[in-house]
Amino acid sequence: MRTAILDLATTDPAFNLAAEEYVFSSLPRDRAYVMLWQNDRAVIIGKYQNTAAEVNGAAVEARGIRVVRRLSGGGAVYHDLGNLNFTVITDAQPGGRVDLALFCRPVVRTLARFGVAAEISGRNDVTAGGRKFSGNAQYLRDGRVMHHGTILFDSDLSAVQEALAVRAEKLAGKGVSSVRSRVTNLKPLLPPGVTLEEFRRVLLEELTDGREAERITFSDEDLAAIGRLKEARYDRWEWNWGASPPGTLRKRKRFEGCGTVEAVIALKKGCIESLTFQGDFFSTRDPAELADRLTGVPLREDEVRQHLAGIRVPDYFTGLEAADLTELLLL
Repeated sequence: MRTAILDLATTDPAFNLAAEEYVFSSLPRDRAYVMLWQNDRAVIIGKYQNTAAEVNGAAVEARGIRVVRRLSGGGAVYHDLGNLNFTVITDAQPGGRVDLALFCRPVVRTLARFGVAAEISGRNDVTAGGRKFSGNAQYLRDGRVMHHGTILFDSDLSAVQEALAVRAEKLAGKGVSSVRSRVTNLKPLLPPGVTLEEFRRVLLEELTDGREAERITFSDEDLAAIGRLKEARYDRWEWNWGASPPGTLRKRKRFEGCGTVEAVIALKKGCIESLTFQGDFFSTRDPAELADRLTGVPLREDEVRQHLAGIRVPDYFTGLEAADLTELLLL
């Protein structure tokens, strides 16, 4: 099968995920497609995950980190410009089985060319020295497979920890919670002076098996279609947060002058289906009244702030202000 190479020049995560879907669904099936791309700061959520359980909402809001859901399953991953992503779209294996290792081997071979030993670990990770630097996922439909992987080259690992710093036990229900593992950047493991561009070139050679591949670009018509898909799906809160499976979150924090407040939040389609508060705080009004007023509200900062406006939060939690309660609910 012929191979075509597509370079995605934008770092907009919503556009890049829309471009992946467009290539998978709409471009000719007589060839395989290989794409290398980067995203500005973003958390990419697996299709079956509960976004509110995987993301520290307050942290991503403060850091300006985008949150976008992808079509494939698997766990949440952090992207920034120190991260390199690759996508391979081709015919699926007989029987439509998932074979993640098949597409991870070029990454292992790439590292070997730089003198670094790497191995495929677990279901979908690639590790070096026992630490993960690449997570992978697949989407299969109609005899075609889209495999995409993320490679930490020189990423901000502090942002990784902060953006995804939600304990796994916070979710009980149907949402799939990410399995955290120790991660590493590749740059410290590679020979001195190896740049991301050099690594990218070698990875592309391995992904195409060194064969001649046609470089193609999107037409104006393609770009317009990708833009429509981006707007209809990947830019929308209803997809990125609202498409989450039902689940129950527990958010707990101790506030100076108030005490410990724990919120138990049942979510459905990203909205608060039910809410209860517990802890060692004092109050002059029953917090259940406040919980009732927040029922049905989307769990997003602007909505929570709007619904708390005009409410005397200290009546329900002595020593707590509306901003503190918003922070708790979005942890």
